[in-house]
Amino acid sequence: MLVLTRKRDEVIQIGDNIVIKILKTGKGAIKIGVDAPEHIRVIRGELIEGESKSDAIDSASSTQIDQALSAQCA
Repeated sequence: MLVLTRKRDEVIQIGDNIVIKILKTGKGAIKIGVDAPEHIRVIRGELIEGESKSDAIDSASSTQIDQALSAQCA
């Protein structure tokens, strides 16, 4: 596992087309934004507890994921 320290507005680049940006930091929590191509599904870990990860990813639509990310970043 790679462990990084980032400050607000700094980014982490994964491959050529995935960017994770630190949007806000606070006491005990941070807000991040994930910019990835539509064919790559991004889902919070707690949404897939209790069921297999592949089943959760298959059942989640891109629209649901985009709406969840938009709501979290607002």
